[in-house]
Amino acid sequence: QDTDPRTLYRFLEDLPVVSCRCQPCSGLPKNNMFSSLARQTIRRAVPSASTRSFSGFPAPKLFDYEAVTSSLTVADAIESVEEAFSALAKGKVDVPMPMHIGIEESAAAGPGDCHIKGGYVSGTPTFTVKLACVSFYKNLERELPPGSGIFIVVNAVTGAPLGVFQENRFMTDLRTGAAGGIAMKYCSTPEQEVVGFIGAGAIARNMARGAAAIRPFQGVVFGFDGAEEFAKEMGDELGMSFKVASSAEELCRESDVIFTQTPGGSTVLEKEWLKPSGVTIIASGSDQPTKQEIPVDVLSAGKYISDLTKQTSKVGELRSAINAGVMTEADVYGELGEIVNGDKPGREGNEVIVVDLTGTGAQDAAIGQVAWDKLGDSA
Repeated sequence: QDTDPRTLYRFLEDLPVVSCRCQPCSGLPKNNMFSSLARQTIRRAVPSASTRSFSGFPAPKLFDYEAVTSSLTVADAIESVEEAFSALAKGKVDVPMPMHIGIEESAAAGPGDCHIKGGYVSGTPTFTVKLACVSFYKNLERELPPGSGIFIVVNAVTGAPLGVFQENRFMTDLRTGAAGGIAMKYCSTPEQEVVGFIGAGAIARNMARGAAAIRPFQGVVFGFDGAEEFAKEMGDELGMSFKVASSAEELCRESDVIFTQTPGGSTVLEKEWLKPSGVTIIASGSDQPTKQEIPVDVLSAGKYISDLTKQTSKVGELRSAINAGVMTEADVYGELGEIVNGDKPGREGNEVIVVDLTGTGAQDAAIGQVAWDKLGDSA
C-alpha cells in the first residue's frame, strides 16, 4: 500500500500479455486488459488534480468600501507610488497596456466604460489587477454613483488571490492624487506657490491632498460645479487658503502649477493664458482615445513628460499631438520615473512643463500593496 501509484501503473503496463477467459475480461482485447486494470487502480489511488492542486488555497478576503475608505489616504500612497515610478523607469515593472470595454447605450445597458489595468513591481510580494467602471452616468437617475471598481491583490509567490477590495474608484483616485503630488515634487519649484485646480471633483480633491503632502501652497479652483464647496472643504481640511476663480482663464493667469482633472470632452485652457514666468501643468483627465484636456500647441511648447509613453501615445494627451502632426514619441522629454530617478532634470527656468498622467498599472500595484499591508494582516 506504500507503493507510488504511478510506479504501479508502469509495472502493470510492463506485464506480459496473458489470456483470461473469465466473463468480465472476455470482451477486452488482450493488450488492453491490464492497461484498463491499471487505469482503474490509478483512479482509485490518486486524488484528482483539482482536489490536489486547489483545495489548499483559502478564499480571498473581501474588504468593503467602508473598510477601504476609512483606512487609506493619499499620504499612505505617495512613497509607494514614487517607488513604483522609479522602478517603472528602470524596466522593473511588468505593465501591460490597459484593456478597455465600451458599453454602448441601449435599452438593455450603458452607456459606460470599463478599464482593466494591472502590474507587478519586481521584488514585491504581491501584484494587482484592477477593474474600474466609469461614466455610467445613468446611474445618477438610480441614485447610484457613475463609477465603481475593485482591486484584486494576488500573492506573487503562489499566484493565489489574497484580497478583493471594493474601492469604487477610491483607491484609483488615491494613487492618481499621489502621482499628482510626485509630479509637483519633481517638476516644479518651491517658488511656484500658487496652485490651481481646473475641475472640483473627487480627483481634484486627491490632487490637492497629494500636493499638500509635498509642500504648502495657495489654492485656486475653477469648476462648473462644486468649486465653492471644494474651496471651503479643502481649505478646512488642509489648513491652506483657497479662492474660487470666475473662469479657467483667470485661474491660469494666476497659477504657477495647474492641475486639470475634467471629463476631457474639450480642452480646458489656452497657451495665451499661461504665466510667462513658467508653469507646470499636471493633466489627468485624458485616459481614453476620445479625451483631450490640453491644446496641442501647449503640449509642444516645452517639456512634455509622460507617466508611460507607450500608454500616453495611445490614450493620453500625447495621442492628440501625434494625430495633429505636431509631435512624435521622439519629442517626449522623458517619463516621470526618469525625473524621479534623477536621470533627467525637472524644471529648468521659465518653461512650460506638461505632465501627462493616464494612470499606470505600476500605480495600481503600489496602492494594492499598501492596501494589503494595512488591511490584510488585520482581517
